[in-house]
Amino acid sequence: MAKKLIVMRNMPDDEVEDIEALLTDAGIAFYQTPAGNWGISMPAFWIEDASEYPRAKALLDRYQEQRQQRVRAEFEALKRAGKQRTIIDEIREKPLRFLITIAFIGFLLYITLYPFINFLSGSDR
Repeated sequence: MAKKLIVMRNMPDDEVEDIEALLTDAGIAFYQTPAGNWGISMPAFWIEDASEYPRAKALLDRYQEQRQQRVRAEFEALKRAGKQRTIIDEIREKPLRFLITIAFIGFLLYITLYPFINFLSGSDR
């Protein structure tokens, strides 16, 4: 019977490719389930033979530890060089998107809080 190895929700494409290659190179039979059209299903890697799970899990744990160290080192290098992206960089690149988002959040707050503010003030409009 199949056993779930790891959920792929919000997993970057390069990590998905790395895990595919890792399992293929190790000769472990696996399959993937997609997130579906609306993204509500569980995208995951599944090991077809549950007896292979401990070996696959050990390989995956080792890979994730190495990846974490590599990505952290890349992040620190970018940070030291002053090239790490910040929220200010995002706002500068897409100011209209930022303004629309802030306006939408303000609108949602208004329609959410209006009944309570109206009730507390005791005025009927």
